[in-house]
Amino acid sequence: MNSAKTDGLRRQVLDAAVAIAASSGPDVISMREVARLAGVSHQAPYHHFGDRAGIFAAISEEGFRLLADAIEASTTLGMAAMCEAYVHFALAHKGHFRVMMRNDLCSLEDYPSALIQADRAFNALRNEVTVILGEDSHEDEANAHTAYMWSVAHGLATLLLDGPLLKKLGSVADINALIRNVARKASSSITV
Repeated sequence: MNSAKTDGLRRQVLDAAVAIAASSGPDVISMREVARLAGVSHQAPYHHFGDRAGIFAAISEEGFRLLADAIEASTTLGMAAMCEAYVHFALAHKGHFRVMMRNDLCSLEDYPSALIQADRAFNALRNEVTVILGEDSHEDEANAHTAYMWSVAHGLATLLLDGPLLKKLGSVADINALIRNVARKASSSITV
């Protein structure tokens, strides 16, 4: 099989797995269902990914790469923009997002290329916190602010995707304004 055809088949299988994660959650992903949705033989997912953990690692790697790109593109706009980029990534890439932080699905330490992308996303945020606080800031303070911003962005994204937030808030005229306002409130806590 030529490389283009193999790459296309791999992409087809990966897209099917992401679609299942987006619509039903990653826990229901099976190799057989991925193959069925992708319209390929039931062995194709095994050939390209080895097992479920391999598919989850590929989803995570791609997701963290996309997230890192989004966060890095927003670094010149400040912490609020980085928080917004995280939430918008999650809303646009629901299937990836639902897999990426789930160590029970695949341990990123077992997949170095996925771990590199996860570290890239985290370090983009961490580096911006360090810039804002100053290079001579205490490591504990930088860790706390980084964890806080990641937690706010992740929590808001999760509540918007899978939680009851919108139902509890009632009508929200502009979801983007809500995301922007929460991001601004969170980023205002990081000052020197």
